Amino acid sequence: MGYVGPAVVDHLRESVPGATLMGLDTGYFAHCLTGAAPLPERALDRQYFGDVRRTHPSLLEGVDAVVHLAAISNDPIGNAYDTVTLSVNHEATVRVARAAKAAGARSFVFASSCSIYGVSGDTVATEDAPARPLTPYARSKWFAERGLSDLADERFAVTSLRFATACGMSERLRLDLVLNDFVASAIATGRITILSDGTPWRPLIHVRDMARAIEWAVQRAEGGSFVAVNVGSDEWNYRIRDLAEEVSDAITGVEVSLATTAAPDQRSYRVSFERFRELAPNHQPQVALRAAVDELADGLNAIGFADPDFRSSHLVRLVALQDLRERGLINAQLEWIDGKGHQDRR
Repeated sequence: MGYVGPAVVDHLRESVPGATLMGLDTGYFAHCLTGAAPLPERALDRQYFGDVRRTHPSLLEGVDAVVHLAAISNDPIGNAYDTVTLSVNHEATVRVARAAKAAGARSFVFASSCSIYGVSGDTVATEDAPARPLTPYARSKWFAERGLSDLADERFAVTSLRFATACGMSERLRLDLVLNDFVASAIATGRITILSDGTPWRPLIHVRDMARAIEWAVQRAEGGSFVAVNVGSDEWNYRIRDLAEEVSDAITGVEVSLATTAAPDQRSYRVSFERFRELAPNHQPQVALRAAVDELADGLNAIGFADPDFRSSHLVRLVALQDLRERGLINAQLEWIDGKGHQDRR
């Protein structure tokens, strides 16, 4: 019930039509719908609500494969809630995988991140490059990968998909992702201000292409019991300033400027996706950058988006969580609180 989930549910429903699909989510962002007609989870056979930190093993009985998207989802939240980020992204991930293995699941697919490379400069990072995670979010993903690799064997395949930075329209759109932010800013204000010198590298991937990779990972026979693979496209390695220019070319009348006084962004990584091409030739990214920009623009216009202060709205995940805390609905550990102030142990 987050940003990537709706695309994954739709894709798996179409590509594996006979499967029983079940969802588990704590529901922080269930209300953050953008342009969804029916509820995206309509395509699931069952939707459960619960905290991934306390997943009951009975939920995994009879499950063949787990697609683990649940996470504290970006650096701003990770920086604000570093201990929670480690608990959710690392410890709970390994705990769920261990329970899935014990229940007889054959496949565990983990949504990892290219951010584990930290700084690669002009060197193109392959899967053999050293991990240099710079943030609590990136470290939690790297720690989870190491824990998951210990669980993999001939009966339990683990696939760690090191995704490029997500982008694209979703039925629960996030605007705290670089391309989505640029398009939203272009539409709402007619300008894009880059909060760095614009030189850092970022690889990107559309959410629908993430879903294609997940389909491959669920059913893969290639690569051995544990696979960690960069997922994206070599053509989608962009410098931030070039990405902004691409958006301004697609949306007329948009001005691009650099925040020259801003602190430099140390996170910069170019990534090689050669291994993913070799392992999954039939599940390669298909969405072009211009198509992603056009789709975002059309989607935002369709919901009447025109908020120049969108970075303070519920379309930014940290803001949505802060709102839940201010309303007394979740605590400092991001656990739901019942009406009497007690922690919800669901």
